[in-house]
Amino acid sequence: MPQNTPKILIISSDTGGGHRSAAQTLSDGLTKFWSGESVAVRIIKAVEESHHVTGRLVGVYNWILRNKQHWMKYVFWTINRFRPETREFVQRRCIGFCKEIFEKWCPHIVVSVHPLTQHIFARILKELNLSNQIPLVTVVTDPCYGFWKGWACNDVSLYLVANDEARQQLIDYGIAPEKIKISGMPVDPKFHELNELDAQTARKAFGLDAEKFTVFVNAGWIGGGNIPQIFRELVRGELDVQAIFLAGKNEELRKEAEELAKTAKFPIKVIGYSDEIEKLMQSANVMISKLGGLTTFEALACRLPIIADIITPPMPQEAGTVNLIVRRGAGILLKKASDVVPIIQNLVSDSKKYAEMKAATVSLAVPNSTEFIIREITALLPQNQKKVAESLQASA
Repeated sequence: MPQNTPKILIISSDTGGGHRSAAQTLSDGLTKFWSGESVAVRIIKAVEESHHVTGRLVGVYNWILRNKQHWMKYVFWTINRFRPETREFVQRRCIGFCKEIFEKWCPHIVVSVHPLTQHIFARILKELNLSNQIPLVTVVTDPCYGFWKGWACNDVSLYLVANDEARQQLIDYGIAPEKIKISGMPVDPKFHELNELDAQTARKAFGLDAEKFTVFVNAGWIGGGNIPQIFRELVRGELDVQAIFLAGKNEELRKEAEELAKTAKFPIKVIGYSDEIEKLMQSANVMISKLGGLTTFEALACRLPIIADIITPPMPQEAGTVNLIVRRGAGILLKKASDVVPIIQNLVSDSKKYAEMKAATVSLAVPNSTEFIIREITALLPQNQKKVAESLQASA
C-alpha cells in the first residue's frame, strides 16, 4: 500500500443484517466514488470481535430477533435505559481489541454504522490525543424518530442521517445541530428500479414466469420473526401469483419452507442466504417483510411496495419507518397473518391501487445517497496524512 493512501476504518456489528449491509455499501462506495488514486478500507465487527462476553450478547440479541420478536421492545428499553455502550464494564472488555486494531492500522477516519460502537472509539481517540486530528463519523442506519440513544455521542465529528426526523432525534438527544447533515440512507447503488423487460429477465433467472405477479417474502438476514407464520398462511392461499421466499441464515427455516412450498397451488422459489437481495427485489412486485431501516430503503430504491409485518408491534426504532411508508402510501400494514392472502388478492385485482403504491415509493428514496455520504466522509480526510500517521505512532 502506498504510504499516503487514505485509510478508513468502518466499525459495525452483525446485530441483524442492516449494519453489516451499510458497512459493506460504504466500503464499496469508497472504492467506487473516491476521486483519488486509491483508498484502503477495513471493516471490523467491533462488538462481537472484541470479547467473548460481548460476542455472546450479540448471539443472544440475534436469537431473540429470530425466535422471540415480541421480546425486542424489552431489549430496546433495557439497552436505552442502562446504556451499556457507555459503561466501564463493557468498554473495558472492548477497548483492548479496538485499540490494538486502531494502532496497528492507523486509520485517517473512523466511521461507525452501529449505535454501540462510536463511544468506544471516541474514548480511544481521546486516550491517544487524536480527537482533533482523526474525524469520527457516524452514519445513522435508523431513519426515523425514536431510535437508539446509543447513536448519540458528543465526540462524533459528523453525523450523516436519513432525513429531518432522524436529525431532530439527535438534536433532542443533545447533539449539536451543526454536526448533523441529511444524506439519505447508505443504500448500495445496485438497488435501483428495473424496466419491465429487465424485471421479466430477473424472474426468468429464478425459474419463474416472466409476466406473473411476484411476491417476495423476506425473512431477513437472521431468518425468523413472524415471517414463517405469514408464509404458512400465504402457501394455503388460492392465489394467481408466484413467490420467492428468502430464509436468510436459518437453514432449518429454509428446509421447512421448501417442504411447505411443495404444497402450494402456485410456484414458490425458496432461497437461503443471498448476497444478491437487489435481484430478488427487482424481480418482485411486492415485498412482505419486517421493516428494518435499511431493508426498507433498499426496497424503496427498487420501487418495490411493501406489506409491513406488524403482527408483533414494531421495535421503537422501526415504528417511525412503518408510519412513514404507510402515511406516504408505499406500504400496507399486515396486522394478522391470515390477512396476507386477501391483501395480495386486492393488489393483484386492483391495478390502480398497486400503481399508486409503486408511485409512492419514488418520493421516499434519496437518489445518489451513498455517493453523497462518501463525499462527506472523504472531505474530512486530513491534508497532511503523513503527519497524522506520525502522531498516531508517537502516541502508541
